[in-house]
Amino acid sequence: MFYWLLKYVLVGPLIRLVNRPTVEGLENIPPEGAALLAGNHLSIADWLFTPLMCDRRISYIAKSEYFTTPGVKGLLQKFFFSATGQVPVDRTGGDASQNALNTATRLLGEGRLVGLYVEGTRSPDGRLYKGKTGLARVALETGVPVVPVAVIGTDKVCPPVKGFRWRPAKVQVKFGKPLDFSRFDGMGGNRFVVRTVTDEITYELMKMTGQEYVDIYAHSLKKGVAPQLEAHRIPETAAG
Repeated sequence: MFYWLLKYVLVGPLIRLVNRPTVEGLENIPPEGAALLAGNHLSIADWLFTPLMCDRRISYIAKSEYFTTPGVKGLLQKFFFSATGQVPVDRTGGDASQNALNTATRLLGEGRLVGLYVEGTRSPDGRLYKGKTGLARVALETGVPVVPVAVIGTDKVCPPVKGFRWRPAKVQVKFGKPLDFSRFDGMGGNRFVVRTVTDEITYELMKMTGQEYVDIYAHSLKKGVAPQLEAHRIPETAAG
């Protein structure tokens, strides 16, 4: 109930008024049944704009810090994310991360729309970074449709800087045609297949957003441990 109240009464109308978002490709979202929404990630505002433009409810896998912050702020934050159906992911270790992917698989088994960000974290500078393989593993295990979701302009609305800022920039949300990975049925345990699927999703997002592609993980760059590589685009052969 809180999800729909937030969308149609508390926040949604204000966002539509201030940012005038537009949408393309709503017909690409299955009217019912499970599907994975594979998105790029420019800003914390992505989580608001994509559900706002979609008629169906979306459940996102959210980082665990949103649910474990101490104090009054933490309690309010936990209530907000829990009440809107978001699911925490602990990104500190393999087992915990696998549990989060298992949760995504369970939600898909319930026929839900589940949103995941292929980069695994926000872009630090507006470019599109190398995809993490978790989304591909879930897609291959479940066999559900994978709908690429491109958001454009959210980094101008809520820039990735310290402190919360909201600006009246325009936003565009694009839902692409579902990607077909049926040729890989039964091959989900093959790491080369998993990487191919991940790169195909990332390549589609690059085409839809026009973002420059960087072949390193965004989280490595944020930690300052990534090599300084020249940005380059995924070759078309990576899309299979």
